[in-house]
Amino acid sequence: MTIEAIAQTTQDIAKDFTALLKAGQFDEAGETYWADTVVSLEPMGEGAVTRGIAAVRSKGEQWAHAHEINSVEVGGPYVHGDQFAVRFTMDVTQKASGERMQMDEVGVYTVKNGKIVEERFFYGG
Repeated sequence: MTIEAIAQTTQDIAKDFTALLKAGQFDEAGETYWADTVVSLEPMGEGAVTRGIAAVRSKGEQWAHAHEINSVEVGGPYVHGDQFAVRFTMDVTQKASGERMQMDEVGVYTVKNGKIVEERFFYGG
């Protein structure tokens, strides 16, 4: 596959994945585009490295169970080769503590064979 073909395939996936996120369909985006062997990388914490679609799905469910999402904005996608980035700006409340937080993060996604094989998150200060 040429670089142009990879970029086009990634561009199409990035556009559709991000459109689902912008529509609030986070679960559908993952279920549609995660590879069975997807790896999710967080900068720290117990779930710093999560492997496999079932574990990544569970990580997302746990996060959603622990947080109330007041608002979310999704920017992008920004595509380069077999990767794309999406920016998330969120206003969330931790259910356990009631603490309201503003979050700013970028997800970088790597695509192989039409599926997302890795997602890596970077958090703003």
